[in-house]
Amino acid sequence: MATDVTMERTAWPAIIQDRMPFFHSDRLLPRSKPRCATWIALCAAALSGLCAQTHAQLSLTSAVDLALRSNPRVLSAQAEVRRARAVLAETHDAYIPNATFSSNVGQAYGYVPYPPTLFGANAGSLVYSGSQRYYIDSARAGLEAAQMSLRDVSETVVQDTALSFLAFDHDQQRARAIHQQLDYANRLAAISQDRQDAGQDSRIDLTEAKITAAQFKFAAMRADDELENERAHLARLIGLPADSLTVDGSFPVAPVTHDVRPSGPYANDAIAAAFLSAEAKEKQAKGDARVRFWPTVNLVVNYQRYATFTDSFKNLDKIYVDPNNKNRSLLTANETAFGIQVNLPFFDKTRSDKAKETAAEAARDRHNAENAQLDALDGQGKLRRSIDEIQVQADLASLQQQLAQQQLEVVQQQLQSGNGNPNGPQMTPKDEQKARIDEREKYIAVLDASFNLHQTEIQLLRQTGQLITWLGAGNSLPGGRPEATAAAPPSHP
Repeated sequence: MATDVTMERTAWPAIIQDRMPFFHSDRLLPRSKPRCATWIALCAAALSGLCAQTHAQLSLTSAVDLALRSNPRVLSAQAEVRRARAVLAETHDAYIPNATFSSNVGQAYGYVPYPPTLFGANAGSLVYSGSQRYYIDSARAGLEAAQMSLRDVSETVVQDTALSFLAFDHDQQRARAIHQQLDYANRLAAISQDRQDAGQDSRIDLTEAKITAAQFKFAAMRADDELENERAHLARLIGLPADSLTVDGSFPVAPVTHDVRPSGPYANDAIAAAFLSAEAKEKQAKGDARVRFWPTVNLVVNYQRYATFTDSFKNLDKIYVDPNNKNRSLLTANETAFGIQVNLPFFDKTRSDKAKETAAEAARDRHNAENAQLDALDGQGKLRRSIDEIQVQADLASLQQQLAQQQLEVVQQQLQSGNGNPNGPQMTPKDEQKARIDEREKYIAVLDASFNLHQTEIQLLRQTGQLITWLGAGNSLPGGRPEATAAAPPSHP
């Protein structure tokens, strides 16, 4: 297995500037005219740097990080968190005075109680509302629900990425083993051809060998197709080109046992988000129900500066003459008003029915969350029990592969010793190739069992909300998973 190198995205201009220092940093214009050989050498160095970046192997943690940074589902959930945070801020902002400025300059004809204003200012804020604190609690629960939903979406993206990474690595090793089987099958067909020409094998033996080779050729083609499909899927998840994408095969070695449990009272983050959403609606319903007979107190402030140069103001100025002093007007250029506005609703059928509607929705959502909690706990229990069964299957497959490897070694020893046992069956090169094919078949079974086990572990960790934590805390073994490295391909004779 190649050395573990984490793939990093590098911008083309940065690579070019790093490899070609004579380029201007802003306009990429040559400062001088280098010789042709120097130019070619520098271009070759830049291309080799790009190839090195392109062919670097991707680790599981790097793939997860790239997926979390660019996946649209994660970005959408992050936007929902920002929206919920803004809603919570909006409920608090009701207590913060708002101010507006206006101007209404012009002429008025006829009787106008208020003359045009040069400018005006209005301010007001909520002082008390029996419903507002419930709306604040509802918005806070909504924010917590959005955050839990973000964590759940992140776990889902991490699960998709980890499973795709795991499947890609499994398909790589499986395709490699099948191609080895194809080589052995072609060699078996060639041996059968030579033996048939020498009169030692029948035409049926040769046809069977050719059929075996054709079957493995078809299997190799399908394995290559599956590998490329999985490579393209992983590339789409992490946002990298699929042309030369390779993975290092490392996987966390931290065991997954029956002790894996949810970190909180809920089965996972999705269930927690559902309960918090129901709680938000319950708080909103309580706020709607506290409208009738509960006063709403608002602070009101108003200031007007009249346009004294208009005819409308002058006409009103004549009307508001002080009866005790004909030369003085009671109308001034400034008008200010402030006070407390109290509203006490006695009857609001629409709001009462709205409260009942919201309470019913909250009850429905809470019951749905409870049902989802039960289903999630049942699913977690089944996954825990299946892990032990799949582990036994993986151990059995490993033992069968070891037995096939030992049988292959026995065949090779007998061939090297010239079939020294006269009482036993006589071994031929055909038997060796068949033993090699069988050993690779058992090795593929080991890969499949290991893949199924890791798949189930990832699903259990996802269901309990522990996948991201497990991947971050687990230590990776360089060179691939233990099952794969323990069953290395035998060397060719």
